[in-house]
Amino acid sequence: MKDTYSDFGLVAALVPQVLAATDTGATPIDLQGFNSALVIINTGAVAGAGDYTAKLQHSDTTTGGDFVDVTDADLLGSFPATLAQNSVYKVGYKGSKRYLRTVVTKNSGTSIAAGIVIARGHPYDAPVA
Repeated sequence: MKDTYSDFGLVAALVPQVLAATDTGATPIDLQGFNSALVIINTGAVAGAGDYTAKLQHSDTTTGGDFVDVTDADLLGSFPATLAQNSVYKVGYKGSKRYLRTVVTKNSGTSIAAGIVIARGHPYDAPVA
């Protein structure tokens, strides 16, 4: 039987919450010990004709100013032009930087309910605790 349970380290990039402003992942996600990452976004209600977008940034340090947007060449799939309510999205990361963070930008509207998990995969040492 195949076992994916032991092959992924999960980290909450954005704990599920209602966002009324732009959220820049305050805590960088460390990919040390892993060779890949998958961003999973789960949305709920969108209020006030909300228009929110998501993106991924990466860096070799944890310094906020060092993070830059991940280019399409380092993504598997793409982020939607706007996050729809009650939806799930996945985007893979194949870049070489050590740290990731997600950014959810409020373009208009009132709020969105959202959560983001980063699944770190292809560990150097398995099983992952």
